[in-house]
Amino acid sequence: MNKTALFTLSAIAAIAGACGTIALAHGGKHSEKSTIKAVGEPIKCVRLHAISSTDVVDGKTIDFKMRGGKTYRNTLDRKCPGLKSEERFSYRTSLGQLCDVDIIHVLHNYSGTLEKGASCSLGKFQYIEKISAK
Repeated sequence: MNKTALFTLSAIAAIAGACGTIALAHGGKHSEKSTIKAVGEPIKCVRLHAISSTDVVDGKTIDFKMRGGKTYRNTLDRKCPGLKSEERFSYRTSLGQLCDVDIIHVLHNYSGTLEKGASCSLGKFQYIEKISAK
C-alpha cells in the first residue's frame, strides 16, 4: 500500500470515529443503459449492517446496495451541494438503521483531509430493479 492510500485510509478512519459512518460511492460512471422500476411501497429505514455499498447517482439521488442483491434508491428532498462531485458522505445514527429522518453530510477532500460540507435530509427508501435496455 502506498503512502497516499495509507494516508487516505487513516483520514477516513479518523473522520469515521468523529462523525459516525462514512459511505464512499464506488465512483463508477453513470452511463446507465437500463430503466429503473420501482417495486412496492417505499420504506422509512434500512438496516446499517445490510448495506454493502452506495452509489451517488446525482446531486439528490443515492442508491444503497444491500447484501443479498437488493437496491434501495433514496431521493433527497432537494439537491445536496457537492454530493455528486465528492461522491462521499457521512451519517450518524445510534439505532442500527438509516432512516428518512436522518441527515447526511457531504465530505470534501481538502489536501487529504476529509471535512464536512453540506447537510442534507434523506428521503424514503424505494426498492428498485434495473431493467436492461434492449
